[in-house]
Amino acid sequence: MTVDSIPEAQITTDAQQQSLSTAAARNLATTTKSVPQMQEITSRWLLRMLPWVEAQGGAYRVNRRLRHTVGDGRTGFVQDGATVRVIPRELAELSLLRGFEDTDVLTALADRCTQRDFAAGEVLVERGSPADRIHLIAHGRVRQTSGGKYGGEIAIAVLADGDRFGESALLDSDNPHDCTFTAETSGTLLTLSRADFAAVQASAPSLQTHVDKFSSRTRQRQNKHGEAEIALSAGHVGEAQLPGTFVDYELNPRLYELSVAQTVLRIHTRVADVYNGPMNQTEEQLRLTTEALRERQEYELINNREFGLLHNADFKQRIQPRSGPPTPDDMDDLLCRRRGTRLFLAHPRTIAAIGRGFNACGLCPDHVDLGGQSVPAWRGVPILPCNKIPVSKEQTSSIIAMRTGEENQGVIGLRQTGLSDEYEPGLSVRFMGINEQAIISYLVSTYYSAAVLLPDALGVMENVQIAPRPH
Repeated sequence: MTVDSIPEAQITTDAQQQSLSTAAARNLATTTKSVPQMQEITSRWLLRMLPWVEAQGGAYRVNRRLRHTVGDGRTGFVQDGATVRVIPRELAELSLLRGFEDTDVLTALADRCTQRDFAAGEVLVERGSPADRIHLIAHGRVRQTSGGKYGGEIAIAVLADGDRFGESALLDSDNPHDCTFTAETSGTLLTLSRADFAAVQASAPSLQTHVDKFSSRTRQRQNKHGEAEIALSAGHVGEAQLPGTFVDYELNPRLYELSVAQTVLRIHTRVADVYNGPMNQTEEQLRLTTEALRERQEYELINNREFGLLHNADFKQRIQPRSGPPTPDDMDDLLCRRRGTRLFLAHPRTIAAIGRGFNACGLCPDHVDLGGQSVPAWRGVPILPCNKIPVSKEQTSSIIAMRTGEENQGVIGLRQTGLSDEYEPGLSVRFMGINEQAIISYLVSTYYSAAVLLPDALGVMENVQIAPRPH
């Protein structure tokens, strides 16, 4: 029997609805709903772990003992096809040329730099060979080794883009190289010989004057950190003549000014008045806006070129991993460069790479309790995630280690509380009025910065390979 042959009355009876449908019932039901969700929200461990210091007047000055060591920055290069040249003004990053501003002389020195391309495994400088030139690494990785006391070679450091070695050769003609430098990868470096430097110096009185001043500074007594020495006497007997001393300070200390993140939140009065239950629309808009501002605040504390941690780490506190992926030995190298390291900070993918490196060595990271949450740790120092640390297109990233707190001469966060219309500590929400379209405007602002009190308070392991190697 076909459908067309079934009587119409029978079809109606069989399909007749016997109860209220769920679609109709929903018209009388109250829907259970969540507050607005936001995927951008992260754990923001950096904001939670930094000790926050009040910066009255919007600025914080870091006073330190006078330091004689200067010019430890990295040099920059430009590439034109296969030809690489050092940027003349970047030569002022060398200790010897720090503060030297004669562009013509710097250009003359840059023009005398000779390019050298090297292959992986090539010995660039042999220990004991004459130290007659400075080497500027434009690209590549170079391993520095030396002779061990009990024979064999010991690893000293791994150098990478922008680093240099043999700088003392420009002035000192007597000492040979005390280390061997071997290329780990192919790359390019530029060399400047002592003879070329002396030729430019002989024709440039301004350079000769600068070198003389540099030599006089280096002759001043200083401790191993480069600070002006405090003369002391110990172990004497009788009525020995005691030395007189004083503690000298830097004349131009670093001044950190508070930065700001702001936005204008707009809400229509009709939404705020009529659609305000069961949830307060204004409060939810402010909550999500505040979360976004806090996320941006943490990003700036990591990446801002003025006060961000990645850009303010001292170059002597930057290291390279030994083989690319992070290993327990690399973590120890980063940890041992400061006392009282409070935390490691790394991208979540970097933390996964750390775990793989530990597993390859047959080790398992410790776990410590942090505010009721179990987090991985190494040597008792927690390894905390931060997705604001960049990951390069070559799948490399950085690991940050820091000591925190004013009393520990570490890293601190700066803010100012007690603001007008303060919504959270250091964050204010100010009513800006209602326009002719009946839209309410609120100015949401937060003020913040970070300060590194001593250079060894902050360290970074750069160029950490985070992509797993193929099996």
